[in-house]
Amino acid sequence: MFKAALIFTDRVGIVADISALLARRKISIQFMEVEIKKGRAHVYLQADNPENVPVREEIAGLFGKIEGIVEIRFIDTLPHEERENRFRVVLDNVSDGVLSIDTKGRITTINSMAQKALECEETEMIGRHIRELNPSDHSILECLKGKKFSNTKKNLIGRSGRFQYLATGRPIKDTEGRIIGAVEIAKGVQEIKRLAKTIVDPVRVSFGDIIGRSPLILEAISFANKIAKTEAMVSIRGSSGTGKELFARAIHTASQRPGTFVPINCAALPEQLLESELFGYSSGAFTGGRKEGKPGLFEIAGNGTVFLDEIAEMPGLSQAKILRVIQDRRIRRIGGSEEIPVNTRIITASNRNLEQLVEENGFRKDLYYRINVLPIHIPPLTARLDDIPLLVEHFLFRLANKLGKPVQTVSEDVLDKLGRHDWPGNVRELKNVVERASILSEGRQIEKSAILFSHEIGRSKGDPPSYSGHALPKDQHLKAAVADVEKRIIMQALNRCGSIRKAAESVGISHPALINKIKKYGVKRGKTNYHL
Repeated sequence: MFKAALIFTDRVGIVADISALLARRKISIQFMEVEIKKGRAHVYLQADNPENVPVREEIAGLFGKIEGIVEIRFIDTLPHEERENRFRVVLDNVSDGVLSIDTKGRITTINSMAQKALECEETEMIGRHIRELNPSDHSILECLKGKKFSNTKKNLIGRSGRFQYLATGRPIKDTEGRIIGAVEIAKGVQEIKRLAKTIVDPVRVSFGDIIGRSPLILEAISFANKIAKTEAMVSIRGSSGTGKELFARAIHTASQRPGTFVPINCAALPEQLLESELFGYSSGAFTGGRKEGKPGLFEIAGNGTVFLDEIAEMPGLSQAKILRVIQDRRIRRIGGSEEIPVNTRIITASNRNLEQLVEENGFRKDLYYRINVLPIHIPPLTARLDDIPLLVEHFLFRLANKLGKPVQTVSEDVLDKLGRHDWPGNVRELKNVVERASILSEGRQIEKSAILFSHEIGRSKGDPPSYSGHALPKDQHLKAAVADVEKRIIMQALNRCGSIRKAAESVGISHPALINKIKKYGVKRGKTNYHL
């Protein structure tokens, strides 16, 4: 057997001449492929003569007699073999099961993932009819009639039990559009759930999870990424809701520290409890504690990262102890005498002006200079309004994966309304607004009416505006203003409770009194049927 690549000046009859020449020598052609490139015919062939194997010099001499021959080369691998090998490598390295059939329903291709699911070898499957695998499922055979299916839930019962998967099927067509087979691609349901969980899981966060293209946020990400692998202290500064913890988690991930990421909100715990959480306590340190004591967050983090959120709210005594940890790299449990070495990185965050607090003696100056080595300033959402469409798309995608429903879109009116809001709660507020709108919207597109900010929740279209924290309308007398507020409270209570009796209890007045006020203010029931 030999394989050869022949190049001819293109002309009619080349294939016939080659075939006739080899036939006279009783050499059988097993494969031949012709490709025309730049006026030349490239002929690739595989031939064999088991009775009388000719030597290469003799074969080259035969081909040299054919008109128009330019080059003769003997090769080890034909072009179609290279294509098939590349195709097989790709096919066996995808995470989906792939199976194809010919027009008779016989299996022509089965990749390693499908073999694993079916608990079989390729050699025993090729050529078998698809009905032998799953007699009750003939959907791939329908593709031979031109039909298609997508993400159809199926079950396969094998030796190891039931396997659930989502299948997509398509017909295979030749260049003339004729159906020559069909292919089915299957993805395991458990694998889909695992991937979805990985996407929405907040524990392992990278800088790629921080959404935004505005120059300010990209600058912050670039700087944080640059200093992530250093041992220097990092101080994250930004308003509430800008994503300070997200940055801290991304820094920890990029640092590749082997320990865990441990966050703590310094403003959420009283001083004694804060110190016991940070440093732990020894056996018998105080009443109500564990008999065996408890390790603190620095011990739990190990070689990882402790994130001190809202460090500006930390009491003075705790500030002094944190300063000692930074300087000595040691901690001591409450009630204990042993000093425990720690190799934990500390990242701090604050939404307050630390410099002003230092001037007002509200924050230790020595601790400030220790933690403010590498400050990262995260811009508020109002400074990156162009990122709102990206953030909205991201939140809707995460929510759809979490709830197992199709991803929703938003109208241009929605983006316009979001872009005109002042966002005191920054990205966190945007996330809440988007998720609320998604839950309230039943369709695939979220409309402007579903976008409700905090001051709009509980108000119907005809409600008077809320005056809380705002100036009264110009020239409105106090009596009229009080009446407007009272009417709004009554309408909110009715909408919330759905019953006049329950609404009366809610606002602290009698049932008859509320009925009189409903009549006084002309509160209409509208679409809601308020029960007496």
